Amino acid sequence: MKTRILLTIFLILSVNVWAEERYAGKVKWFSLNEGMEKARAEKKPMLVDFAVARGCPRCEFLQKNVYSKDEIVKKINSDFVPIFIDLSKKFSPEEKALGEKYDFKNDCLLLFLDYNGNVIKEPEAGRMCFPDKIEHEVFIKYLDSVKNRMLKK
Repeated sequence: MKTRILLTIFLILSVNVWAEERYAGKVKWFSLNEGMEKARAEKKPMLVDFAVARGCPRCEFLQKNVYSKDEIVKKINSDFVPIFIDLSKKFSPEEKALGEKYDFKNDCLLLFLDYNGNVIKEPEAGRMCFPDKIEHEVFIKYLDSVKNRMLKK
């Protein structure tokens, strides 16, 4: 009986870890330097997420409820250059300078930048820099709006 219970717990935990890893791998994240080069070469906007993989409610919400949605993943991977900067690791000088430019205070920060590194502002929604929680429907509209603003440049 104990073995069966332990095996069941192990299987449940394994499925949860597998699901998290599967979702975490859907967006093709780049480092800051790689991403900036790619964005300039392809004339694409950047989605820059200063975040941690675990332990932050905002980051975990985005990972589980936004970055895991197929429609969002498709838009991010095709229309943007996604850049992940891990707050739990030491920053490169460029990462530190970018965070300080937007007053992030070593906290979570979500930026939409044009391929020259300037913040893209969506007039109706403003800057989406320090969101606590973003519903995926709102995020899709924001992605479309940012892409459209870039196309007008």
